[in-house]
Amino acid sequence: MQYLRDKVVVITGAGSGIGRALSLACARRGSLLALSDVNAEGLAETGRLAESLGAPKVRTDTLDVADRAAVLAYADDVAETFGRVNLVVNNAGVALAGDLVDLEFEDIDWLLGVNLHGVLNGTKAFLPHLIASGEGHLVNISSLFGLMSMPGQSMYNAAKYAVRGMTESVREEMLIAGHPVGVTAVHPGGIKTAIARSARVSAKEDQAATAAYFDKHLARTTPEKAAEVILAGVEKEKARVLVGADAHALHLVSTVLGSRYQDVVARFARRAMPPKKGA
Repeated sequence: MQYLRDKVVVITGAGSGIGRALSLACARRGSLLALSDVNAEGLAETGRLAESLGAPKVRTDTLDVADRAAVLAYADDVAETFGRVNLVVNNAGVALAGDLVDLEFEDIDWLLGVNLHGVLNGTKAFLPHLIASGEGHLVNISSLFGLMSMPGQSMYNAAKYAVRGMTESVREEMLIAGHPVGVTAVHPGGIKTAIARSARVSAKEDQAATAAYFDKHLARTTPEKAAEVILAGVEKEKARVLVGADAHALHLVSTVLGSRYQDVVARFARRAMPPKKGA
């Protein structure tokens, strides 16, 4: 695949999971990489791996995507360093589990800061550079939970639905204006990453049990497979990319059942999800 050779690719959340897998997949394709993550150690390892795979140039920056001023400055600096920006993947994300009534506002603001405002910041900061490149593509990572809702994930759902809506609207805006920028919303199902193990939870959730349930029953797709599916979607300029058989199956179920899928999900979750503390 020659599509990304010599292209400047920006990836947030590159220190692990899908972000690292995307970074290494692009390195193999000969991309110039601008990688960022809040986890400096994981990011440095991704950078070393990308260089070992032959990426012509790798830049790594510790970055909190929720810090708007930092993201705006970062975008301008990356564009100045590389001379252009061709592909931006707003991938950084976190998780928060618990019924809304039990969540703390501090944790809600933390999740929305990364999962919604982080994607907004990256999109707004880099979009002018993508347009100026004459050959740009924007990828925003939403989720299967940006297509259907799940109990205990109200704030994650809220952020991922918002990312989907914003991304689809931006794509329409690019088409109307005739800008040379493709736009793709990505909706992964369960991916084998550490997101559940590093998640925050409400006081009534058993964090270890929740993470173990995700790892055992929901995480079906490897980050490497997810990266290949995403990049194939970018190459084909798809508006929407679903990742994993679970994403395709559950999206189909929710589409066929309409709003009734919520009742089905509630019945299943009542039986299958780990019990709450004290239950």
